[in-house]
Amino acid sequence: MRRFAAGLMALAVAGSLAACAPPAAPKAGPDKDYLVFYADGRAGAALSAVERAGGHLVSTDAKLGYVVAKGGGDAFVEALGADQAVVGVTPDREIGFAPGLTPRAQGTTTALASGAQSTGAQSTGAREPRAFPDASALTTRTGEPLAPRQWDMRMIGADRANKKVPGSKKVLVGVIDTGIDGKHPDIAPNFNRALSRNFVTDKPNDENGDTLDGPCEVPSCKDPVDQDDEGHGTHVASTIGSPLNHIGIAGVAPGVQLVNIRAGQDSGFFFLKPSLDALTYAADIGVDVVNMSYYVDPWLFNCAHNKADSKKQQLQQRAIITGMQRALDYARKKGVTLISALGNGSSDLDRPKVDTSSPGYPRGSEKTRKVDNSCVNVPAESKGVISIAAVGPSGRKASYSDYGLEQADLAAPGGDVTEGKGASTTRSILAAAPEAVLRRTGLLDKSGKPKTAAVVRDCSSSPCSYYQYLDGTSMAAPHATGVAAILISRFGKPGKGGAALSPATVEKLLYKTADHKACPSPRTYTYESDKQTCEGGKSKNGFYGHGIVDAWKAATITR
Repeated sequence: MRRFAAGLMALAVAGSLAACAPPAAPKAGPDKDYLVFYADGRAGAALSAVERAGGHLVSTDAKLGYVVAKGGGDAFVEALGADQAVVGVTPDREIGFAPGLTPRAQGTTTALASGAQSTGAQSTGAREPRAFPDASALTTRTGEPLAPRQWDMRMIGADRANKKVPGSKKVLVGVIDTGIDGKHPDIAPNFNRALSRNFVTDKPNDENGDTLDGPCEVPSCKDPVDQDDEGHGTHVASTIGSPLNHIGIAGVAPGVQLVNIRAGQDSGFFFLKPSLDALTYAADIGVDVVNMSYYVDPWLFNCAHNKADSKKQQLQQRAIITGMQRALDYARKKGVTLISALGNGSSDLDRPKVDTSSPGYPRGSEKTRKVDNSCVNVPAESKGVISIAAVGPSGRKASYSDYGLEQADLAAPGGDVTEGKGASTTRSILAAAPEAVLRRTGLLDKSGKPKTAAVVRDCSSSPCSYYQYLDGTSMAAPHATGVAAILISRFGKPGKGGAALSPATVEKLLYKTADHKACPSPRTYTYESDKQTCEGGKSKNGFYGHGIVDAWKAATITR
């Protein structure tokens, strides 16, 4: 509170000084809102810079050190960038992208959106083996009907761990994503509606007039907190904490509470400011661990000083790097463990060379530019974040998963439809899907029966519930988040949200309980025609980090 008040006072003083400043520069372009990040202790100077550039203050965030200012176009941005008090400037607009249940842009086994960390398993283009569209064919007398399909949970021992340590209701898990279907029968018992928040407003069309989110579902264009019109966030939440209720599947930590902290649009795009707001909110309400299965766009790699980029583009990337790092630091200092998907580019993040997909917004803005290891994927390569690579059913690093000795902290099941002979949907990760999304995307017939083996219906109770196979590092990260929730349930002390365990301790225990896995021999592994080289030893390497997460060890280890 004292820090916040001081920030406002500094801005107020700056406002008074600005009255004596030289006349505002002429505007060059229509007014837009910009996030202006200032250097430590330079709030007043930054506001003065805004005034001199012809802009004016809209709002402030002293916690993360930025102001929202309205100004006129490129000239405004470049004038701010020339001031030493300003460290980054970015439009307050769509700058990220998460995947949909329907194909959108790039991908591995199917289409992937630019900021996505998952792939859809429903459109591989290859022949799929016989699969049952209804759970009745696999229902067991006890346990969850779809448990036989959950190879991922058996791999990390979650099927045993959730009987011993299902997780505590005192543990709050935040899902920063496209939303959570809080009414899904296999999520509702663990969904905390009261604490959930939606930090985005649907936008029917983008700035070029093209369809973005489509028509708003509610008059305010702000979806309810228990709604997910995209599906990605619901799948992630289900993997973390679907309950033990004899319906569908069980998550890694089926006893914890799930909090929707939405930062993604219906279309999958992410705004920078909602991402910042989501992290700040998670910290302030006492969330224990957050899952971030996305990266902040429009830049796949954010480069602070890339000569291939314009001054405006450099300022935007600096703003993303700085703003997200401040938000992540704020959350971590308040006890939030930060877990992120590593990425699906099949790339060695230690040695990135070319980026052909940035800037990914607006569409069609992409260019080819050289990059190096000074350029970072955010938040996966941000400080204080635990980043997760993906493995397939055999435990081999998934073909699409990014890797790197510096960047890969842990690995977890993410699925890989192409692993082994032919392609099989059942090598992906099965988790909850919103029925409304499946119907809208044509994956169900009029009676509700799945039209593809990638969608499974469980009617062992009423109403029926739906699930979908997906693969990607988006699916790997929530396995690690669930294991973190088990550790916090066991070792956490009373805290603001109910339980508390320092992020440093959680990280240490995650590494301690992981199953070390050595690089393949030879170290260069060929995925069809793509050669990927693993560096490091068994205890830490570029393919698996400190190892594959282990829920059973987390449930049984002694400190």
